Amino acid sequence: MTETVDVKNLKVVVFQLADKEYVIPVSQVQGIEKLIHITRVPKTPSYVKGVINLRGVVTPIIDLKNRFGLGESVLNESSRIIIITLEDMHVGVIVDSANDVLDIPMDAIEPQPEVVGGLEQDFIAGVAKLDSRLLILLHLNLVLNPIKSGV
Repeated sequence: MTETVDVKNLKVVVFQLADKEYVIPVSQVQGIEKLIHITRVPKTPSYVKGVINLRGVVTPIIDLKNRFGLGESVLNESSRIIIITLEDMHVGVIVDSANDVLDIPMDAIEPQPEVVGGLEQDFIAGVAKLDSRLLILLHLNLVLNPIKSGV
């Protein structure tokens, strides 16, 4: 049995931060976890919440809302940690909620709009319009860059 890859669609995980919906490719998501105890690490940026022990792997956790300059996340029952694999690195990002998995047609993805401003714009790879939804596609290499370089 062979598996075919659909190059006309991008399969993504949809999650919420504040009142916006963001997406990251399923291929970069290792899992979605409920909140568990996070051990603080001294002398890290404010958006680095600490580390967790996830099935024997110590994984750094960042508050994505804080990373975008949108304030601290208010943690509740719907908050989730999305475990992302990027190159050889595993990192967890705290999001307000993880909604669903969608197939986005590649022709529905547009480049980042010129009018977007602030820190968050540097992390946007594109925007997808799907029915009445506006989904923001993140550039994870840039979002996680300071983590990778140890800053």
